Amino acid sequence: MQQRLALIFVILLSPLALSAQSASMPPGTSDPEPAASPAFPKTSPLTEAEAAVDDKNFDKARGLLDSYLSAHASDARALFDRGYCDDAQGHSDAAIGFYRKAVAADSKQFESHLALGLLLAQQDSSDARAELEAATNLEPNPPNPAAKAQAYRTLAHMLRNFDADAAKADLLAALKLSPETPDDTLLTAEIAESEGDRDIAEQAYRRVLNSEPESSPAIAGLVHILIQDKKYTDAEPLVHSALLRDPDDPALNAQYAALLAAEGKSDEATATLEKLHLLQPKDRQISNMLADAYMQAENLEKADAVYADLLTVSPNDADLLSARGQVLIREQKYADALALFQHAVKINAQDADVWGGIAFAASKTGDSTLELDALAARSKIAAETPATYFMYATAHDKLHQSKQAVEYYRLFLSSALGKFPDEEWQAKQRLAVLAK
Repeated sequence: MQQRLALIFVILLSPLALSAQSASMPPGTSDPEPAASPAFPKTSPLTEAEAAVDDKNFDKARGLLDSYLSAHASDARALFDRGYCDDAQGHSDAAIGFYRKAVAADSKQFESHLALGLLLAQQDSSDARAELEAATNLEPNPPNPAAKAQAYRTLAHMLRNFDADAAKADLLAALKLSPETPDDTLLTAEIAESEGDRDIAEQAYRRVLNSEPESSPAIAGLVHILIQDKKYTDAEPLVHSALLRDPDDPALNAQYAALLAAEGKSDEATATLEKLHLLQPKDRQISNMLADAYMQAENLEKADAVYADLLTVSPNDADLLSARGQVLIREQKYADALALFQHAVKINAQDADVWGGIAFAASKTGDSTLELDALAARSKIAAETPATYFMYATAHDKLHQSKQAVEYYRLFLSSALGKFPDEEWQAKQRLAVLAK
């Protein structure tokens, strides 16, 4: 069984697995040292199946295990082995099912908790944490400190962005069981960055680069810190050298574009993003960056085209619908924008910006009643602003609801404080007229 646990890590940490699941798997992982399987009688029904697993003859092993489990349905070891067969061949959902059965059959079996937790972590499942925490409270049989450290490292990676204290504690627990690796240092940097401690994060990223100068995650992390600190001259050589090694790396190109934009080199940033967009036309982050660059350059038609293309793939994505609606507002295509905002709000009625978009588009299409309805819906989930007060006032004014218009013009003027001179002049004029 322990041999199969070691093989699980080999499969999960293979280049293929990492390329498919890199966002879910933790840095700082290493293959546990194989340990001898517990001694079982040569005549044990499981030995032939496990020998087939060791030979990677998973079809044979699966058949033998299915036969055995038909008579021993609650054998935790056999259920784990059966899950491993599916796990090894990439049938994750089936493997998860068997691992769950193994845990149910023996809640004290470390190996099944760990294997289940790792697979669930790959799928970003909220159940992963409980399984991994269960594994950290158990002991492998026979002892395997590296395997237990794997559970702690995975937890640290999962928690790094929303529970930094727990992530640090888990990483320290892992380091008590196995030597520190550059990936552990990288994780330290990521935890520090999530806490807003940019100095510690920068030091840790640089430590990684001292041992692994071509580490793309460390370069990306350090460049992000340097851009935040406006240390552009320090960031540029890092990005340039990395791009010389891998000119088509999407993350590096995206960072290069962000660096150029931060330096005010908008044309060069846009050109970099256009190149990146050609390489990955359906990448949401890249497309958003490119659309934003087009918006900054007032190239609204191109920005609209980017969002329209993304919506062909995700037609019911509320964020994309809202983003395109904002572009159409800028293009003064108010009726089209209104239709997009109304579609978006049916998907997510808790987005104040979408209700604001409906209100603004309705004001431009002359539908003051819809404008007021949208503003009222927005007020339930967000605070009023000078802009919403002004929109309330003008909508009531157009509907000849003078009392309400006066009230909101006054609220607008008391909150505007000279920041909206044109609208303030208009409000004062309308108050003077309405007072007659």
